[in-house]
Amino acid sequence: QVQLVESGGGLVQAGGSLRLSCAASGRTVSMYTMGWFRQAPGQEREFVAVISRSAYGPSKLYTDSVKGRFTISRDNAKNSVYLHMNSLKPEDTALYYCAASGRGYASKRYADYDYWGQGTQVTVSS
Repeated sequence: QVQLVESGGGLVQAGGSLRLSCAASGRTVSMYTMGWFRQAPGQEREFVAVISRSAYGPSKLYTDSVKGRFTISRDNAKNSVYLHMNSLKPEDTALYYCAASGRGYASKRYADYDYWGQGTQVTVSS
């Protein structure tokens, strides 16, 4: 099993930046495809970004609304995954979750993820 703890959320003005961190324990993140999801009040949890554990080099996918603004990365030495968020918009406001999947490919599907953190709140003011 792997335990995930997110941090780095907060209140930021529109146009600002945040870096979310996801620290893993129990297993190394290099064994997992790692994703970020978010959930706004009254809405379903949605995919944000994923980085696979492909042996041929990690592939990354993003939801269309964050392409060019968000970047997912991983640091296997620190057993962590990050979500760098730039040019934040009020519609990015949500609880952001880190998740780990045992599948080798980059997946956008909520059901493909086996482990989840508790989330970190991001609030973007206009």
